[in-house]
Amino acid sequence: MAAITNRTKQSILFTVDVEEFDTAVEFGHDISLSEQIAVSTRGLRLLAERLDAVGATTTLFTTANYALHEQELITQLATKHEIASHGYYHTTFEPADLIKSRLALEKLLGKPVTGFRRARMGFVDPNDVSQAGYQYNSSLHPTWLPGRYNHWGEPRHPFMEAGVWQIPASVTPTLRLPLFWLSLKNFPFDVYKQLCRNTLRNDGFINLYVHPWEFTDLSGYDKIPTYVRRHSRDELLDRVEKLLRYLGPMGEFETMDTFAQQLAPVPV
Repeated sequence: MAAITNRTKQSILFTVDVEEFDTAVEFGHDISLSEQIAVSTRGLRLLAERLDAVGATTTLFTTANYALHEQELITQLATKHEIASHGYYHTTFEPADLIKSRLALEKLLGKPVTGFRRARMGFVDPNDVSQAGYQYNSSLHPTWLPGRYNHWGEPRHPFMEAGVWQIPASVTPTLRLPLFWLSLKNFPFDVYKQLCRNTLRNDGFINLYVHPWEFTDLSGYDKIPTYVRRHSRDELLDRVEKLLRYLGPMGEFETMDTFAQQLAPVPV
């Protein structure tokens, strides 16, 4: 079932997948968990400064493993932003991690955790998400990403499934060009901004996502492909700040939880 919101202003959902930097491991680097955590923490602190500079409220989809290693930082960020679950670990997933991660984050924060996004936008059974007590799931990327998934035929707009709101990552109308982190890095920036603007105006919302480790110096991890390492650290931080300042006048920065609470089924 598709959805509409009960408001007229456009919603800007700029979200962050906060996780161990296991991308380096995926591409052949042998680095410790402590280094994985440290890299993400450096990037998260830098990104948080830019979010503060533009007054952007966000949702941080955080693995419980990362949060438990950086409790003070996550607790501090939770005073301004929503914390949602990104599973327990980033590298592995099993259905039991859904409730395990939610309870761990709630214990740390002392407040409810209502949202989930699986690592690498992997499939998760909507019934499992519902039974684990979540109100929304943002694990669907309705595009084709070679080697990862083909969700070309899936809905582009929020819909209810098994009692949980599914809130897809944004892709452009018609061509379904992904607007995720790799597009921010690799598309010509003026083109990327235009695609985001057009999608926001067409859909009434935009759901973007990045990772903290992108905002660090990745030059030392030479096994990671160039298209992943491109525009890291200050150059990417500048891109994000310029993008948010560009989109800001067109809508309102919101957390995923706030957005989900405004969804209502489309009348049949």
